[in-house]
Amino acid sequence: MTTAKSCLIVDDSELIREIAVRIVVDLGLDADGVEDAPQAIEYCRDKRPAVVFLDWDLPSMGALDFLRGVSALEGAEKPAIVLCATENDHQQFTLARAAGAAHHILKPFDKAVVAAKLAEIGLIDGAAVISATAAKG
Repeated sequence: MTTAKSCLIVDDSELIREIAVRIVVDLGLDADGVEDAPQAIEYCRDKRPAVVFLDWDLPSMGALDFLRGVSALEGAEKPAIVLCATENDHQQFTLARAAGAAHHILKPFDKAVVAAKLAEIGLIDGAAVISATAAKG
């Protein structure tokens, strides 16, 4: 069973994980961070987050390996996957989408971008997006 308001941040940069977790928590969701794909698969198996923000460039086991691992997990509900990339690479997004990442955002991201994506997925309401956008400007 997916945990309704939880988010996992998967990034090998401790700073990016800390920032992303802070943003997600500020938006009213629970959030945790892990640094690599094997940890992320284990987390998804045990805690069933509603959404995973996934760095494309992970050490040892890459994003596509993580996506394959999550798709093989038992149970009907899988988390929404948001690929986080540093380049606007259409081929990269096509590969990730085919492997199960239905969403993407570009780094560096901010609270407004994360809020808009979480609203698109249905985890927060539009008021949070307006609030995050207003705080930005």
